[in-house]
Amino acid sequence: MKYEKWSLGYWLLKKYIQFADWLIYKKVVITGLENIPKNKPIIFAPNHQNALSDPMAILLNTRFQPVWLARADIFKNKTAAAILKFLKIMPVYRMRDGKENLTKNDETFTASVKVLENNFALGLFPEAAHSGKRQMLVHKKAVPRIVFMAEEKATQNLDIQIIPTGIYYSHYWKFNRNLIVNFGKPIRGNEYIEAFKQSESAATLSLRQRILDEMQSLVLEIKSSNYYNDFETIREIYGKYYLQRQKQKFTTLNLFKSDQNLVKKLDELEEKNPVETEKLVKQVNEYVSKIKKLKLRNWLLEKHHLNLFKTGVNNLILIAGLPVFLFGFIFNAIPFFTIDIITRKKIKDKGFWSTFFLALGIILFPIFYAIEFFAISWIIPGIWIKLAFLVAMPITGKVAFLWYIFFRKTVGRGRLLNLNLFHRKEFYNLFKEKEVLFRKLDELLPITHS
Repeated sequence: MKYEKWSLGYWLLKKYIQFADWLIYKKVVITGLENIPKNKPIIFAPNHQNALSDPMAILLNTRFQPVWLARADIFKNKTAAAILKFLKIMPVYRMRDGKENLTKNDETFTASVKVLENNFALGLFPEAAHSGKRQMLVHKKAVPRIVFMAEEKATQNLDIQIIPTGIYYSHYWKFNRNLIVNFGKPIRGNEYIEAFKQSESAATLSLRQRILDEMQSLVLEIKSSNYYNDFETIREIYGKYYLQRQKQKFTTLNLFKSDQNLVKKLDELEEKNPVETEKLVKQVNEYVSKIKKLKLRNWLLEKHHLNLFKTGVNNLILIAGLPVFLFGFIFNAIPFFTIDIITRKKIKDKGFWSTFFLALGIILFPIFYAIEFFAISWIIPGIWIKLAFLVAMPITGKVAFLWYIFFRKTVGRGRLLNLNLFHRKEFYNLFKEKEVLFRKLDELLPITHS
C-alpha cells in the first residue's frame, strides 16, 4: 500500500465518521489552522491521552489524510491489522515487542520518508503511549529521528514542518463532551540540520525538548502526582468562578485558557506551600462529599435563590419534548446500551473506551437502524416520509440524550428546592460551606494581571 496516496475509500469513511463525531460531541473548537503550512511535508506531534480519539481529533478537523505511526502490538490480529492499514496507520516496534522485530521498523521509517517526500502529512505521538490523564508522559525520540532520517535520505531539502498540537477533552469518554484542538506554530526541521551534523544525540534531544516546550501552551496539564484527582476536582467546581474573577466572557476556549492558569497555580501552590495545599484538599473533599451525599451538583449552588418560574418552565419543556425523547430512545437505546455494557465490561483501560464506543457505534447503529426501519417501514406512507423517518433516527437519538441531561438537571433543581423548603438549616449551611471554600481558593490563588 502506498500510504502517501490520496484514498477515496478513506475519504468516504472520513465523511461518515465526521457525522458520527457530530453526534458524539457537544462542541468542537479548533484553533491555529492558519499555522499549518501548505505544500510542505508536515508532521503532527500531538499529546496523547485518549487512544484512537486523538488521531481522529486531528484527521477529522483538517483537510489531510495523515499517516499515523502506532505501537505494533495492536497489529497482532490480522483483521485489526488490515483495518489499521486501510486507516493509514503503520506499526512501530519497541523492545518489548521482541528484539528480533526491531528491524521491521526500517520498512515503517522508509514508508514515512516517502510520505514526507510527497508533501503528505505524518502523525506521530511524541509520548509514544496514551496516559488517560491530563498529564504528558516523557517524550521519546521518534519525531526527531523521523525528521533527520527523512532529510538524510531525501534527494533534496524537504523543509519538514513539525506542528505541535494540543488536544483537550472536557471528558475522555462521556457522550456530548467538548473537544479543543490547538495547532501550534510550525517548527522547521531545517533549523536543527547543522546541529545534527555536529552531534546526532544533541540535536535529537534539543528538537525533542523544543517540541515539548511548544506543546506546554497548547495543553491542559496537571503536573501534580500527589493531588492529581483533587486538582481536577477543584478545576471542575471552581473553574467557571475563577474565569469570572478574571472578568472574562464564558466560552469553551476562554474556560480552557483559564483552567490552564488555574492548574498551573495549584501546582505552584503545592510546590511552595505543601501544608496549606493539604489543608485545602481536605476542605475541598469534605465539601464534595457533602454535596454527593445530598445527590446534588456544584453548579446547582451558583445562586442562593431558586427561580420557581424557571423550574416550572423546565418541566413544561420536558413534557413538550417527551415525544421526541421517546422516539429517539426507542430507536437508539438497544445499540447504545449494548455498546456501553460491552465497552465497560470488556475494556479495562478507560483510555480505550471512547475508541471502542466509536468503532462499535459506526457498525452497530446502522445495522440496528436498518433492522428497525425495514421492520416498520411498511406502515409509513410515501418515500419522503420514509426518508425523513430514517434521517430522524440518529438525530433524535442525540436529542433524546440531551433531553435526559435536561431531565437530570431539572431533578437536581427539585432536590435543591426540597432542601430549601424542608431542611433550611442544611440548605444555608451548604451555601456557607461553599462560600468559605471559595474564599479560601480566592486567597490562595490570586489573580495576576500581566
